[in-house]
Amino acid sequence: MRIGALSSVLSVLGFSASLVTANNNSLPTIEIEGNAFFNSETGERFYIRGVDYQPGGSSNLTDPLGDIEICKRDVPKFQDLGLNAVRIYTVDNTQDHTECMQMLANAGIYVILDVNTPDSSISRSDPGCSYNADYLQTVFATVDAFANYTNVLGFFAGNEVINDQTNTDTATYVKAVVRDMKKYMRARKYRQIPVGYSAADVTENVLLAAHYFNCGDDDDARIDMFGVNDYSWCGQSSFQLSGYSIKMKSYKNYSIPIFLSEFGCTKVTPRPFTEIGAIYSTQMSSVFSGGLVYEYSNEANNYGLVQIDGEDSVTTLQDYNNLKTEFQNNPNPEGDGNYSKNNNVSTCPSFESGTWEANNTLPPMPSAASAFFSKGAGQPMGTKYPTQFRCGDANISDYFRVSSGSSSSSVSNSQSSSQSSSSSASSQSSSTSTSASRSSSATSSSKSSSKSKGSAVIAVQVPTVFRAFLHVWNYVL
Repeated sequence: MRIGALSSVLSVLGFSASLVTANNNSLPTIEIEGNAFFNSETGERFYIRGVDYQPGGSSNLTDPLGDIEICKRDVPKFQDLGLNAVRIYTVDNTQDHTECMQMLANAGIYVILDVNTPDSSISRSDPGCSYNADYLQTVFATVDAFANYTNVLGFFAGNEVINDQTNTDTATYVKAVVRDMKKYMRARKYRQIPVGYSAADVTENVLLAAHYFNCGDDDDARIDMFGVNDYSWCGQSSFQLSGYSIKMKSYKNYSIPIFLSEFGCTKVTPRPFTEIGAIYSTQMSSVFSGGLVYEYSNEANNYGLVQIDGEDSVTTLQDYNNLKTEFQNNPNPEGDGNYSKNNNVSTCPSFESGTWEANNTLPPMPSAASAFFSKGAGQPMGTKYPTQFRCGDANISDYFRVSSGSSSSSVSNSQSSSQSSSSSASSQSSSTSTSASRSSSATSSSKSSSKSKGSAVIAVQVPTVFRAFLHVWNYVL
């Protein structure tokens, strides 16, 4: 790990780069009470009216908040749509995000941010190995970069890491990351920004995941919000036909905010977005707090609301117009939406081989990561810093030795001490949505739709030494 001199000095003084640059960002924070979000200044119930925002898609991984020209192009469209939130799947924590975050704040728009990158995330193929100090450094550095912006609504510690019945063991490590992020924010004296998980709507285990991430006696290990990527409402469907009524029953006693972290089935095009009328109605407001439409820009999967024509030009599509109309015609419910504030935390699901294999006892945080709590994460490493196969306290020099052929013992020994065995990275799911992998994603599939989108991990089944060589080569480049 490399520590920049400036970051070290700031850490000693108790500051961070985000604190220095974010002091003009003054949108009221969003807070949680019971199973709902509230504006911290007005006390009004807050419903997410947003889009998933990843211009460039799989072919051109871009941090849209690191380029003010991109923000100047797109933020006016967000305002025109009537949005109050965007979700970003990947950011470059080495970039300065001040101008874009301020522009969003001025427009009344909050950010929900995934903290993972394609090369730094919990891997389905070897979750125990991928949960290491170098990975946590990249996560904590991203927290450092955004923690002092008041319009950060929350962080996602993982996205669709569980995508079928073969990789539920990964939940153990995602939950450990939730715990570590919350402890880190407290140690660094940041605002306690909500930390959540975004789940694939896999019929066999999405409810198990919801309860697992919201169970146990450790407040830090429990998520603060739960997102579901759901594509079950297609075309001119209804509250009953879409299965939304079943979701309401399934989550009616859930104790934290839940929302649709992706929605927008494309079986019928252009999409009429008639689900907006249900999502922002009293039919659902007692349990759900809005959602995020997938997605803003039209990429290879054809889920876009706009077509990006160049660096400074976009063309709105019919989906954009339909969504704008639905938002305008469906205001939020009056009052508090009949939210619940006294629901109990969930009961932890029992271990069942082949069905739910997450452990209710979490792994301890890697010992090398403890220094971050007192000193800060140090120099951010960006989007191409490989951490997934750096087991235990291994460092990048181990991989240079492997690639030069001098020794493989440090990697092989570290792999053998990994806390979890390998699980399949790409398999079929009986979910109600289908997801095809993008550069920062894994693969999930279903019955209702097909797309390429942001997710939590890439898990490639190749020999360990060869994987190490590939990651070192990527790192050098």
